[in-house]
Amino acid sequence: MVIKMKKILLIGKLNNIVKETSKFLSRFFHVQLCSENAGVLEGMMKIVDPDLVLISLVGAYDIDTSIFFMLSDQYAQIPVLTIGTKEETSSFFKYYENGQFENLIRPVENTLIKKAICRRLNLSEQEIDKNNTQEIQESQKKKRILVVDDNGTALRTMKAILEEYYEVAIAISGAQAMTSIGKKRPDLILLDYEMPVCDGKMTLEMIRADEDMKDIPVVFLTAINDRSNIEAVLKLKPAGYFLKPPVKDRLLAEIDKILNASSDTAR
Repeated sequence: MVIKMKKILLIGKLNNIVKETSKFLSRFFHVQLCSENAGVLEGMMKIVDPDLVLISLVGAYDIDTSIFFMLSDQYAQIPVLTIGTKEETSSFFKYYENGQFENLIRPVENTLIKKAICRRLNLSEQEIDKNNTQEIQESQKKKRILVVDDNGTALRTMKAILEEYYEVAIAISGAQAMTSIGKKRPDLILLDYEMPVCDGKMTLEMIRADEDMKDIPVVFLTAINDRSNIEAVLKLKPAGYFLKPPVKDRLLAEIDKILNASSDTAR
């Protein structure tokens, strides 16, 4: 029997330490990166619904301290592991008293982080190593789709539609999308056209400006159904576009068509 991969939300600055930790843990768990911002975290907790939260305290003087209060107040049932020096954890000492939070003194090897996660989730390391091999192999066969939308409900809906057929990654902003693409290249991107700060047009321009990303097919999702908006979307020459909310069968058929065409071009 294959154990379903547990979900880990990894919070911290995107430095080499966090990248390497994420890369290692992704062999055994579903890992979703998240910035150390309380507003972003609140949205990601609802979308990802993690089994465990892992926080890198490198540069702890910058970390939004309210994330500790949020996790202890609203998500007391979810175990939290932090990685930091004694000095970095000193500001958050009171949160470690009830057992929800546990700190791993850095520097710490990734194998020990994995061991601590298994212990906190009551998992057997041997079973994780053995059973997740099959799930990893299966997920590697699936095409990867990145869904970018600032609306948490829209992200959950799209994930529910796609995850039976594809490996699904999510991002709640253009900046987070670029980080996700850099971590693991998707085969296709579903991109919300109307987003604050960095909208779909700006995000597409950043993707196309990067030599390693420019050929990834991008499908726009737009909630505005008027001629001028549709014309503006089409001028950007995306691989496709859909009005929100998309019809499941039509969306899946279009994604399949685009991915097949992309595979033929790559041959």
